[in-house]
Amino acid sequence: MNWLLVLLGGAVGAPLRYLTDRAVQARHDTVFPWGTFTVNVAGSMILGVLTGAVLAGAVGDAAQLLLGTGLCGALTTYSTFSYETLRLAETGAVFLAVANVAASIVAGLGAVSVGLTLARVVFG
Repeated sequence: MNWLLVLLGGAVGAPLRYLTDRAVQARHDTVFPWGTFTVNVAGSMILGVLTGAVLAGAVGDAAQLLLGTGLCGALTTYSTFSYETLRLAETGAVFLAVANVAASIVAGLGAVSVGLTLARVVFG
């Protein structure tokens, strides 16, 4: 049953990642990977809320598997982040590559922290 929860979450997260990436990137006329940045930060926020809810005892293992491992595992993408960062550097956009790394780390950690705080407020 656990694998089915992960599968279902991934089945939602993968197309959500693709559609979000395309929608966000289409609105920005730049080589900066805003779509990947957006899905990674959103996934970090979801994981923060989920972790806070788990710590508060508000959700159980099934939600962790469905949302954390499945949805967020398919929604977020370290490999694409790495590829896009390397591609920026290779094409001479070194500043954007460094900015992508720094912004992704800061925004990701900030999002998970905000998510945890939000969950603590909501779930006690």
